[in-house]
Amino acid sequence: MAGTDRAYVVGTFDTKGEELRYVAGLLRDAGHAVTTVDVGTSDPDASTADVTPRDVAGAEAFTGDRGSSVAAMSAALERWLPARDDVAGVLALGGSGGTALTTPALQRLPVGVPKVVVSTVASGNVAPYVGAVDMTLMYSVTDVAGLNRISRRVLANAAHALGGMIAAETPPAQDKPALGLTMFGVTTPCVTAVTEAVSDRWDCLVFHATGTGGRAMEKLVDDRLVEAVVDVSTTEIADLVVGGVMSATEDRLGAFARTGVPWVGSVGALDMVNFGAPDTVPAQFRGRTFYEHNAQVTLMRTTPEENRAAAEFLARQLNACPGPVRLVLPTGGVSALDAPGMPFADAEADAALFDTLRAQVRADDHHRIVESPHHVNDPEFAATLVAALDEITGGRP
Repeated sequence: MAGTDRAYVVGTFDTKGEELRYVAGLLRDAGHAVTTVDVGTSDPDASTADVTPRDVAGAEAFTGDRGSSVAAMSAALERWLPARDDVAGVLALGGSGGTALTTPALQRLPVGVPKVVVSTVASGNVAPYVGAVDMTLMYSVTDVAGLNRISRRVLANAAHALGGMIAAETPPAQDKPALGLTMFGVTTPCVTAVTEAVSDRWDCLVFHATGTGGRAMEKLVDDRLVEAVVDVSTTEIADLVVGGVMSATEDRLGAFARTGVPWVGSVGALDMVNFGAPDTVPAQFRGRTFYEHNAQVTLMRTTPEENRAAAEFLARQLNACPGPVRLVLPTGGVSALDAPGMPFADAEADAALFDTLRAQVRADDHHRIVESPHHVNDPEFAATLVAALDEITGGRP
């Protein structure tokens, strides 16, 4: 067995010790090296795990107040676990508290490292627990409160799943550099054309720009698993500044500032903000221009003021990037709905977007705005993006 082939079993041994020892034993029986990690806060000196709570958090997590202790332990695990150099996979289990405690650390692990969590809250809204990584959540069915005929089977399935993920051979990656692209329904022709033009040279990874998609792409940038990006659809920024449901975070484009990974991008779908069904649109937006994309997605046209705010955010983030940046502006329209005769055609709003970017994106050897008179979905615009990518990457074979 390789020295790095080690499964980490993580949880609060003070309350879930029987269950954690059970899954650790199953993994060992299957031939895996296992390290048990105790993140309990009630009695750190009584731990029987391989890694004790004090090993993880020192003395900082043991204040006597449960809330602050759990928060401190979660932060400590978030630092401690990603620093290990022998993590082949992680299995965590717990209730709502244990899930909230352990999953931030799992989100810090690279994409591709197996992450399995058995949780009592895995059947609800799991977005805060999963984040933007490849985490597998398994609903515990019964509470994680002792072993019984149901929990034994569910926990065994989780242990065997992690063991299989660790043991199975992963098909070799293509011998091409990875290229991230962001796509939205209303920019699909553009991204499809770019992908077809470069797929002989790049392994194209397309991300749906729904808030999580942008974060997932930037997670790969931070992990150095993507070598360049064609960020066509920065629409998540509109949701961020206006208050839509597919919002980026304030860290959108932060990965490029941290890594210097080459960035080619545009303003695809910055003409819209996303909400759910029509009756979910906040009251303050009554009277605005809407388009019902489907029964569950309502699009709202951005105003000139909102476009200026989105452009200011985009410019500020791009100006912080040390690597090469090419912002390509489709002055013929930024989405399928932003074209002559279409519902979101609004020259004034588009002008506010473009003019703000022209004024605020810095111009130097690394940063440049490229203007195209075409619509974002025109073949000529896709060709301009490809040319910009080739320029800043040397047409990397």
